[in-house]
Amino acid sequence: QVQLVESGGGLVQPGGSLRLSCAASGRIFGINVMGWYRQAPGKQRELVAAITNGGNTNYAGSVKGRFTISRDDDKNTVYLQMNSLKPEDTAVYSCNADITYYSGSVRRDTYWGQGTQVTVSS
Repeated sequence: QVQLVESGGGLVQPGGSLRLSCAASGRIFGINVMGWYRQAPGKQRELVAAITNGGNTNYAGSVKGRFTISRDDDKNTVYLQMNSLKPEDTAVYSCNADITYYSGSVRRDTYWGQGTQVTVSS
C-alpha cells in the first residue's frame, strides 16, 4: 500500500519561510510527476508547483521566484521551499504523486497526501 505523508506546515509571519516535505512509502518502483497543490477557504484547489522525474519544474505565476520545488528520489520525497510568504499564500497544501508500485502486480496510480495547513499572518 502506498502512502504520502506531509510535514512542515504551520504559522509564519509575512515575509517568512517554510519548507514542506512529502514522503512516499510502500513498494514503490518509481515516481513520475510530483506536485504541490493548495486550497484556500472558499477557493478552488490550484497547482502550486510540479516536478518531473527528469527534474523539469512548473510553477504557478503567483509563486514564481518565491517557491522552489525539489525532490530526492532516494528518499521518495518532494519538498516545497516557500520564501517571502504572503497572507494570500494561506491555504491547505497537499502533495500529489504519480507512482508506479507493486501490489500483486505492477500498478500505476495517483496519490494524495493528507494536507498540511500553512497560515501566513502577523
